[in-house]
Amino acid sequence: MSNETRLIDDRLKKLESHLARENPLLLKAVQSFRDLDRVARRMGLLQQEDSFATRIPWWPLISILGTFSAGKSTFINDYLGQKLQRAGSQAVDDKFTVICYSEDAEPHTLPGVALDSDPRFPFYKFSREIEAVAEGEGDRIDAYLQLKTCNSERLKGKILIDSPGFDADAQRTSTLRITDHMIDLSDLVLVFFDARHPEPGAMRDTLKHLVADTIHRPDSDKFLYILNQLDTSANEDNPEEVIAAWQRALGEHGLTAGRFYTIYSPSASVPIEDERLRERYESKRDRDLSEIYDQMTEVEVSRAYRIIGSLEKTAREIEDKALPILKEALAKWKKRTLWGDAVVLGTLAILALLLAAGGHGGAFWQWFTASAGHTLGTLAALLALLLALHFGMRRLAARSLSRWLRKQQRRVSRRLDLTGAFRRSTRFWRTLFAASPAGWGRHSREALAAVIAEADGYIQKLNDRFTNPSGSVEEPEPSSPEKPAESAVPVEQER
Repeated sequence: MSNETRLIDDRLKKLESHLARENPLLLKAVQSFRDLDRVARRMGLLQQEDSFATRIPWWPLISILGTFSAGKSTFINDYLGQKLQRAGSQAVDDKFTVICYSEDAEPHTLPGVALDSDPRFPFYKFSREIEAVAEGEGDRIDAYLQLKTCNSERLKGKILIDSPGFDADAQRTSTLRITDHMIDLSDLVLVFFDARHPEPGAMRDTLKHLVADTIHRPDSDKFLYILNQLDTSANEDNPEEVIAAWQRALGEHGLTAGRFYTIYSPSASVPIEDERLRERYESKRDRDLSEIYDQMTEVEVSRAYRIIGSLEKTAREIEDKALPILKEALAKWKKRTLWGDAVVLGTLAILALLLAAGGHGGAFWQWFTASAGHTLGTLAALLALLLALHFGMRRLAARSLSRWLRKQQRRVSRRLDLTGAFRRSTRFWRTLFAASPAGWGRHSREALAAVIAEADGYIQKLNDRFTNPSGSVEEPEPSSPEKPAESAVPVEQER
């Protein structure tokens, strides 16, 4: 076992140790991820030092996005029951803050490297991603990320991520990359807007990134759009118009129904003088906050489904998307190589004829046979020359497909390395006429089918835990008089 494989195996064992206490069902899923890793590594779709299991967060993840001064930090403090995040009318923090539970009553703030080096968190090795989009910035991970601990009971079993104020025009590419990464991994995304902003239409770029670019995602149901600090408009003549203006702005970017909330902080609100108006505002705020909090509580359930869904999706993506692309790439590579060989051989034949026609053919062959030593040596030298030209053409043909492969990469998850798989399939010992990519065969096909079947089984067990369509109650089996019945442990207590 290589050092890289040993390291990833140690990380998975730590994950299994954690899940053995927290969620035994997901513990079994780790083995399915191991089986999936083996197939992908054989094909070159996954590096030896990597695992699909470490590319997803195993703790439920809630991301909080929004414009500057939209009240994100105050919302977090109210939710936790502690003043953990600094709040203010101006931007008070320009880092992404990962907040997790700690038994220690004293909160702690840790640097970004604590996240970059721990595979249990959603930003493991993220410095590489930052470096890829902003050269030199990967070493400044602490300038982008920080980890905070808090002993609020509401944090148990989940992670919150607070983002810096969002301004699409002013953000650097690397910061937007973190935002997109955070959105992809999250089970729930709270998007905050500031009701004090007089003209939501002026925030067209921000709305585009936070609404238009997310509304058509397959997981768009995890987004909640929240108009915060509505209390500031209560004493105006037209508070309803403020809400209507925001709803129109969001509607123009695709949000036409549902998942839109209006709230304000119970602890930092502006006094509302009109008693009836105050009661109406408080009633609406409390209903919306209750629904938001309920969805934040339910993320643990959705996280289990998303993990199993990721397992099945990756297995299907290998066979249904990556495999056809690699087969097409190999066919193109074969065609370009053979055409290149034909051009090279044709060129050599033409040169030989020209030399012979010009009276230099005899001198050329005398030199060639003299350098080779004898007839057998001449043939060996000629064969070596042709092989060198052929393998050079193979490499050239493979490189010519680099841009095409990068385009095809958009059709599959970034977790699958199409370029690496194609490179493995075009190594010098691989025949040019192989129809399937390296590592693919009956064994790999059966392994993927087994992973998909296991994923379906995990989903059924999750459904059994949370649903009972028939409404029936299973009666415990009668105990034997010689042996007392063992106490039944509710399914929910497996965790």
